Amino acid sequence: MLAAGGIVLMLGAAVFLSLTAGRQLLGLARRPEAFRAWIDGCGPWAPLCLIGLMCFQVVVAVLPGEPIEIGAGVAFGVWQGLGLCLIGAALGSTIIFLFTKKLGIKLVEVFVPLAKIRQLKFLQNNRRLHVLVFLLFWIPGVPKDVLTYFVGLTEMKLPAFLAISTVARIPSALMSTSGGAALGSGQYKMAVWIFVGSVVLGLAGAVYYRRLVKKEQRKKRWEDEAKAKQQALEAQRRACMRRTKDV
Repeated sequence: MLAAGGIVLMLGAAVFLSLTAGRQLLGLARRPEAFRAWIDGCGPWAPLCLIGLMCFQVVVAVLPGEPIEIGAGVAFGVWQGLGLCLIGAALGSTIIFLFTKKLGIKLVEVFVPLAKIRQLKFLQNNRRLHVLVFLLFWIPGVPKDVLTYFVGLTEMKLPAFLAISTVARIPSALMSTSGGAALGSGQYKMAVWIFVGSVVLGLAGAVYYRRLVKKEQRKKRWEDEAKAKQQALEAQRRACMRRTKDV
């Protein structure tokens, strides 16, 4: 009953914020100059506002993070924008991880389509869990916020998850803040090249992600089949031993 109440509360909050502040803030993030004006209007609270916006984007999951990272580059520059985005993403990831550990698969099903949950089931009880999670967060084009919801269902601990996901997010976030900083300083040609490179890497990453998922799913099926056969053989051996003792 408590778990169901927590899921309803979190879902209601996500929907409310998405329909109110979410659309407005995402619209600002897609217009770099308007986003910078909004950030400037926050005064000394500007860094905290960006951190909160990034945290909100990670938790809601349906909102894209790239416009916010580009806006961060426009408003704060490459490195400060990158740092603030990583802090916000880490806070959002912590919230998701803790809620998922507490409420389980029912919470994940609210925010993540069932087909995507099935895609990532190979991560559960995987001996290469840490390596795979790092790789998936590092590859451009991978739905990282969806992955964040699923990792809470695995055996990974929060400190390890935060360290792995934060480091692995750096390359893609750095490209976005670099493009934003180029836009903010009027270096439009450089910004175009950065964004074109991001799109190309994103498409390549998406293709590699699909191939990796299929490969790991096949490997998981083979391991499960081998385990089932081993258990069946062990059961037969025990049955034979019992019959021998009875004789």
